[in-house]
This record gives sequence, structure tokens and C-alpha cells, in this order.
Amino acid sequence: MKLPVRLALLLTLVAATACAPQTSDNSSSGKDDKTGTLRVWLFQEVGNQPKEAVVDTVLADFEKAHEGTEVTVEYIPVETRAQRIKAAFNDPASAPDVIEYGNTDTAGYVKDGGLLDVTAEFAAWDEAKDTDPTARQSVTVDGKVYGAPYFVGVRALYYRTDVFERLGLDVPRTLDEVGSAAEAVRAAEPDLYGIAVGGAYTYGAMPFIWAHGGELATGKGGSYAAAIDSAAAQQGIEAYTSLFGDDNCPAAKCAGMGGNDTVTAFASGKAAMAIAGNFSHQAVEAGKVKGNYAVVPLPGVERGSIAPAFAGGNNIGVLKSTSHRTLAVDLMKRLASKQTQAQLFDEMGFLPTFADVRQQAAAKDPFVKPFVDTLAAGTRFVPASPAWAQIDSSLVLPTMFQEVVSGRKEVPAAAGDAARRMNEAFGSAG
Repeated sequence: MKLPVRLALLLTLVAATACAPQTSDNSSSGKDDKTGTLRVWLFQEVGNQPKEAVVDTVLADFEKAHEGTEVTVEYIPVETRAQRIKAAFNDPASAPDVIEYGNTDTAGYVKDGGLLDVTAEFAAWDEAKDTDPTARQSVTVDGKVYGAPYFVGVRALYYRTDVFERLGLDVPRTLDEVGSAAEAVRAAEPDLYGIAVGGAYTYGAMPFIWAHGGELATGKGGSYAAAIDSAAAQQGIEAYTSLFGDDNCPAAKCAGMGGNDTVTAFASGKAAMAIAGNFSHQAVEAGKVKGNYAVVPLPGVERGSIAPAFAGGNNIGVLKSTSHRTLAVDLMKRLASKQTQAQLFDEMGFLPTFADVRQQAAAKDPFVKPFVDTLAAGTRFVPASPAWAQIDSSLVLPTMFQEVVSGRKEVPAAAGDAARRMNEAFGSAG
């Protein structure tokens, strides 16, 4: 599974896992066997063979280091992973020891009682100190660590070099300039969207909110409160929704578009710009615009700044029910190590979560640089609350954007309604 598929399906995953009942007892009764068979569940990728080769190398080294051990790996389909993981939490006897999971799912899985607290082991791991802060946040709930970051994905600004050259446009250096360049393209070439945007593209809209100083929510743990209706957040909502209209991306066509739709519009030559991920590279290269595009970090409000991007990606965790704690934690570290992440970048294009390994990746592949620069500038994450699953699956933020771009509500009213729905979810998740 490439990252666009993964991120497109996160709503389905978090919605399903959010409803998993609290398990009454999925502990391992303190067993810590030093031999035997460990089971691992990883995600099935599109073109999975390169990933399997990297993982097989890790497992061979692990088995060599731990005499009397064997590891079996199952690559589970993304379509059924939510149900499989939920069932594993409720049936420790058939559960794996180690799993790969989406990084927005940490809080929900912790609430369900499924993930092992590995705070001490993570702190003692030499490589952990080089993990970037947002990746570390994605495995942390209430100050405790429940896994190791595996890889990360962020978005930046793709633009058509041929269109910008033809129209004599400069590459935008602020969010306002993104809007003015989009309007200039649309005015000169009405068949193109200046920038493809989507009313259902939550992760493309979030940088506008964060760049204007807004937040999705404030607090931590069980005490989150919505902040989407703050003055700063409303400025960001206004900036993003102003890109919908006949002078750029008509609401009738763009209000319902999601992230994959905007990437498709750009790759097929229907848009001069798009906010897309490092994981969108293959799709764009396979499209009509190959050879006629470039990528820069999405600029912020001020010149020279970079808009904070959402840090997506996956983690590796140990199930609380394991009877091989020491071995499982060691395997988690090996699967998420610097060496493994470097190999996964080479074979699959997954961006490492370690800052130094990312710099090495950028030196190998110039395409990676704008994404590495975006990560270095500081990325953001969703609230580490199990309520995020409900907020995400009930489309609170897309509904807010779509109400504004359709003209049904002004920004203050739409943001206020979204904040109320978010607070209801936070309250029910306690």
C-alpha cells in the first residue's frame, strides 16, 4: 500500500477502531518468554516485494541474535485491518506480538487497552534521541510512549513549471501569493484550476489554519477543547475557503473533492498547483505533467516561512498481550531502526522519522528536499485523543469547509458549529 492509499483509508480505520470495546483483560499475565515464535502484522503495500525484502533482512538478523526464536509475518490487507486489530485486542490468544498501525490511531488503541507502554525501553534506545518531535508525539499518549515511529509523510506545493514560465509567474512565497498566482492562472487559462483544492481535503486545509496561528484543539489527554472557532483559526479557514470559486476552483466541482482528487487533477494536467505529499510523487510522475512540474514547501503567511504540515505516517507497536515482551520490544526497535528506515526509503520511498537519516535521503534524491525542509520547519499532528476518530469519521472539518464554500454559512457560524461537535466528541471520549 502506498501512502496515498493509506491516508485515504485512515478515516475508515479510525472510525472502525474507535468503536472497539474496552477489553476487560488483554494482559500477558507477566510472561516474558525468551524463546519461541513471535507473530508480526504489517500492512500490505501496493508492490509489496521490496518491503518484504527489507523486513526479511531484519527478521534474519533478529533470529540470529536470539537463538531459539522464530518470527512469522503476515501482511494484512488495509481493507480489513481495522477489524483484525480490534479482534486481536479482544482475543489475546490469537493476537500478534508486534503490529504496524496508522499514527492517528495511537490514542484510540491505547484507550482500547491494546498497546504496550514502552516508555522506559524507548527512552533507553540510543537512536530514539534523533526521532523528530512530531513523530515522537504520534506514539505518545498522556506522556507515555506506545510504539516507535516507522515512517512519516508530509505535503508540499506542487506547481507546473511550464504554466508558470508561460505566464511569467513567480513561484509563490506566501499563502496570499498562492491565491494570487492561482487567480492569474485561471484568468489566463480558464480550462485550468489555479490550484486544485478540496472541501473534503482536511490535511490540505490544516496548514492554512496552523500558519495563521490557529489550532484544532487545545489541551491533552482527556481534557481537549476545540479551538477551531478561535479568531486565528477562522483566519486560516477564510484563507483556505477563499480558494474556492470561479476565479480558481469552482465550488460546484471542488467542494466535494478530497486529497486524492486534487492530486489526480494536478497529475492529469487540469491544475497548475496542488498541495500533495511526497507519497504522491509516483502518481504525478505517471501523469501528463511529468517533466513539467516542481515542488517547494507550502509557504506560510510571512515570506521565508513554511506553513506547518500535518505529519502522517505509520508506527510499530507491541501488543499488551504479548508473552515475549523483551523480544517483541527488540523486534520493534529493529523494524523501526535507522538502518531499516533508510532501506525502506531506498526501496519504497517512505520518509524516515529520524532527522539525520532524512538528510541523507535528501542528499540522495533532490525531490525529497522540499519535504525534508517542511519537516525541519516543524510539523503538526491531530489531538492525541480517542475522540479524534469520531471527529474524523463524522467529517466535522470537511462539513465546516463545505458549508462555507457553498455559501450556506459564514466562517464564524460554521467554525462555531464544528467546535461544538468536536467538544461533544471530546466529552464523550473521557
